[in-house]
Amino acid sequence: MIIHSHRQWLVTFMGLAVLTLAPGLAVAQESSKSAVLAKELVALMDQAKATTIAAKDPAKEDEYVAAMYFPGSQLVVVSARYAVPIYVNEKLAKKEFMEVYIDLNSASVPQSKIFVSDLQANGLMARPGEGQPFDTYEAGGKATAFDRNWKKLDMSEQDYMKAFIDADDRYAKMLSILIAQMKKS
Repeated sequence: MIIHSHRQWLVTFMGLAVLTLAPGLAVAQESSKSAVLAKELVALMDQAKATTIAAKDPAKEDEYVAAMYFPGSQLVVVSARYAVPIYVNEKLAKKEFMEVYIDLNSASVPQSKIFVSDLQANGLMARPGEGQPFDTYEAGGKATAFDRNWKKLDMSEQDYMKAFIDADDRYAKMLSILIAQMKKS
């Protein structure tokens, strides 16, 4: 009888633990690597009263990252290779970040371009709340809207989440490069 009561207690305790932890697990699934970094970059840009920033990707010889920030509403970030790196390097040296942003959006090597529209400037969100704006990620000419509607994208939920994780990883790297540049400036 004692074993049975102990077993019931253990099952009840485990059930309560799962119920208590479940909301935290859901939040963990919804969090992103880019969330903390986007907030850090935005804070640095707000502090410097900057609306654009750009930098060379230290891991790649001819690749650059640039961002335009619309305070309180959006962060748009682009990364791409540039066919004539010396041209972009000169603009970076002069801190002509808006010019670099424009060049990466319009005159970069098309298949190398990654473009992120981070609405609310709070990092990528896989599943925004009902009625909340959603983020988009474009790479190699293929755009993905992270609006919870994977069926519209002709994806399974698993494929959608994999696409999100890949996009979030790349976006986090882009943000890290820009944060390092902001701290130097």
